[in-house]
Amino acid sequence: MTDPINRRNFLKITATAAGGTVLAAHLAAGTSGAAEDPTSVPGSPTRDVWPTFPPVKIHKVFIGRTGGYMARPTEEKAKLEKYLDELGKKLGGVEFIGGETIPPDGAHEVAAKVAKADGLLVIYLSGHGGDTPVLGKLFDTGLPAVLFFQPFGGHGWMYFQDWRKQGKKVLVMSTSDWSDLDRTIALMRAAIWMKQTRILCIGGLNGTAAARDGGQVRKKLGAELVPVDNKKVLEVFQSIDPKAAEAEAEQYWLTQAKQIVEPKRPEIIDSARYYLAVKALMIREKAQAITSSHCMGNPRGCLTFSKLNDLGLVGACEGDIDSTLTMLMFAYAFRIPGFISDPVIDTSKNAMIHFHCTSATKMDGPDGKRLPFILRNQTDTGGGVAVQAENRIGQPVTCAKLVNLDTMLICPGKIIETSTSPLACRTQFTQSVRDARRLLLNWSAGAFEGCIMTMLHRVVFYGDYAKGVQELGDLMGFKVVEEGGPA
Repeated sequence: MTDPINRRNFLKITATAAGGTVLAAHLAAGTSGAAEDPTSVPGSPTRDVWPTFPPVKIHKVFIGRTGGYMARPTEEKAKLEKYLDELGKKLGGVEFIGGETIPPDGAHEVAAKVAKADGLLVIYLSGHGGDTPVLGKLFDTGLPAVLFFQPFGGHGWMYFQDWRKQGKKVLVMSTSDWSDLDRTIALMRAAIWMKQTRILCIGGLNGTAAARDGGQVRKKLGAELVPVDNKKVLEVFQSIDPKAAEAEAEQYWLTQAKQIVEPKRPEIIDSARYYLAVKALMIREKAQAITSSHCMGNPRGCLTFSKLNDLGLVGACEGDIDSTLTMLMFAYAFRIPGFISDPVIDTSKNAMIHFHCTSATKMDGPDGKRLPFILRNQTDTGGGVAVQAENRIGQPVTCAKLVNLDTMLICPGKIIETSTSPLACRTQFTQSVRDARRLLLNWSAGAFEGCIMTMLHRVVFYGDYAKGVQELGDLMGFKVVEEGGPA
């Protein structure tokens, strides 16, 4: 098989101040050059060539007059312009364009310009309810949009709820703290990146009917599902130099593991060889994520998906496309990997127990330290190589899953204990929940039905993102439901 990957040139990207440098280096485009994987082994056939995204262009528009009664100070606009310029540099891969003010600029003319951008930032300087039709023309472009309103900017805020009722993808802010823009612009960038995302789908997909439908995924989120025959993966696997695989295994797994229990050295090297094969395919297809229904085969995908998630990309097991999309959203928006879980409920502890046989080792994100981990075999089959990560007790977490492309289920809590039960998969920890009995009796919150894997899987992330997910839902057009939350 001829592989021209080494000769490809990709854009080099700048690291973001708001997120992991490795994730930023994989996604946001900057100066010309190669986007290098800092964990690659010298001599690897797929070194330094991860695909990148072009800069995100956000069109900013000011609404209202300055100076005078109930209007923002005239000099504030220039200060906001400067703040946004600095924010774009800090985030990396973000460019603010436009800057018109309505009035005197006309809404129709500005809307035509806005439609050519990736996103829209409306800064509400002053006004009243009569501005609603003007803003509607801008939001009709269908771009993910943020409306930034400061207190004492008039009384128009009473009508902002109308756009949510109309299903517009608008995140409405009412705050005196300009730094809140840092978070929301990063969220907007995530919504835009989803539209440029390619997901390799190895074998058949599992998940809700909407998420398995490539046309619906493209229409709703913009991401593209790319089917790949597993035979192709195995062909690339066979083409990988065993010495490169051995070097990869030594650097990232053998010398870093706290302990190696069941797996033998050749099995670990084969797992590293599979990672290099998947990496080659992802680079060739310019993909940011992969999910496979063949990951329990030989070789298994546990170490491959673990490292991809460590790097800020997404590797999702068992062909679970709903979880894949969830992990992409969190990786883009919050710069953290997810842990796909087969949860069970323990009402005696008012808790939910999570477990699975693959886990990222950088649960804090690409720049974080690796969790201590042990290399084990896979529990169900007694073979292969799996990751047993040691998670932090007391760590806030968010359990989540996007289903039907329109509903994000969430369940916030904290890790209250870890375990090593032989009855469950290798990585295990227990999360506190609001009401375990309600969670048990109202699992999935009536949002969807499906096969056991579709119903069972959830994804757990380090951090409390209840507010952030609500804001992301406004930008991307999905609703948020807390599982086990108030009736």
